[in-house]
Amino acid sequence: MNVLDIIGPVMIGPSSSHTAGACRIGYITRKLLAQEPVSAEIDLAGSFAKTYRGHGTDRAIVAGILGMRPDDLRLPNSLEIAREQGFVYRFRTVSLPRCHPNTAIIRLKAADGTSVEVEAASIGGGNVLVTRLNGMESAFAGQCDTLIIPHRDTPGVIATVSQILSFSGTNIGNFKLSRPAKGRLAMMTIEVDSLVPQETIRALRALPNVENVVYLQAKPEDDGHA
Repeated sequence: MNVLDIIGPVMIGPSSSHTAGACRIGYITRKLLAQEPVSAEIDLAGSFAKTYRGHGTDRAIVAGILGMRPDDLRLPNSLEIAREQGFVYRFRTVSLPRCHPNTAIIRLKAADGTSVEVEAASIGGGNVLVTRLNGMESAFAGQCDTLIIPHRDTPGVIATVSQILSFSGTNIGNFKLSRPAKGRLAMMTIEVDSLVPQETIRALRALPNVENVVYLQAKPEDDGHA
């Protein structure tokens, strides 16, 4: 067990689950968009929906979307900063059966129309779990470096991705494939044990049936993309 699971993360705010974890959900969603966001629709469920104003969950999520970390001193003023930057956001409370009590669904959009939808839960101690990405099942926590690879479901794509990672000396720690329908858009979620070289990311992006490669780096000092 990590010591942060016991004492909680370094953060600004009253609650590791409702503030630090919420900020991480917003931050991960920003990184998955891979562009500067201009608007967000944010659904809150469970205890998030009941206490989000009092615990600063709304400010934390918007702070993360703006690129702030949980210990950023600007976090309490994130809503004001968002308005100053022209960032448009909307919160809504919803009921999601069988979801984790601290669940958010964030739909983020960039100026060119590019969008991403993330469903994630703050599971305690500032830790999060992404459960759905763009409507497809997922399962990653952002505690390890993670590759998100949407691709066309065609023979050989997974094998080729694995070979490229192997040639670069990158070890796969965990792998999940989401495939709603055979032959259509699918998604690989790959947690790795070490930094993925930039040339490896470029090689993966150049594959014929790969739509995109998003690289989420776990360390706070990392920017999150190659």
